[in-house]
Amino acid sequence: MSRAELVVHQTGELLADAVAARLLTVLVDAQAERGRASLVLTGGRTGGAVLAALRTSLARDAVDWSAVDFYWGDERFLPAGDPERNETLAREALLDHLPIDPARVHPMAASDGPLGDDPDAAAAAYAEVLAGAVGRREGESVPAFDVCLLGVGEEGHTASIFPDSPAVHERRLGVVAVRDCPKPPPTRISLTLPAIRASAQVWLITTGAGKAEAVSAALRDADEVAVPAAGARGRQRTLWIVDSAAAALPDGGPPR
Repeated sequence: MSRAELVVHQTGELLADAVAARLLTVLVDAQAERGRASLVLTGGRTGGAVLAALRTSLARDAVDWSAVDFYWGDERFLPAGDPERNETLAREALLDHLPIDPARVHPMAASDGPLGDDPDAAAAAYAEVLAGAVGRREGESVPAFDVCLLGVGEEGHTASIFPDSPAVHERRLGVVAVRDCPKPPPTRISLTLPAIRASAQVWLITTGAGKAEAVSAALRDADEVAVPAAGARGRQRTLWIVDSAAAALPDGGPPR
């Protein structure tokens, strides 16, 4: 696994534009090498700002969007189209504006879908999607995603993996149902840390002073059970991309 690197941008707006530019380059390079690319999407305010910056980038069309596979790191287990779903955010901010191949968009199941209101069935179904995906390494059950975008919570959660939860202890499954989340909605579907670590690159993007302690702890190799974001690592690269507020420790210095 790679070591974490810290990239600091002065504002959230600059961060969104910079992440979009960096992401376009990685996707173009992946397509030049293999003819395709894969991206794991995240939700939240900062994640949504990155997707909006991708949509409006002047370099957007350098990517062949019909040759990108889109996945999600986690999802709120809610009805299709619910504004709290990460899929809804991604479609409104980016996907509905691109010439994508619908067959290459892989959302997690909604609570009113064919699988019914059963998050375990939804997690198992998504695991099957990943197991059948192009780009898996031999002997592994999830693709080697080119980039996995993740957010970070104030207590250090990432995807829907919360501190000392069953999900953070999971080592066998790549996708799990998450119940009784400490923040609403309580029921979710999430990739696990082993699945996240199949990614070539993992980018943890976050903003705001409320995230500073979690950022600092993760960059100082905190126990992933206590700070799950510390366990989110890419095979080739792990980037923490934050604004200046999220990088500031109580003593005024950035984590190193």
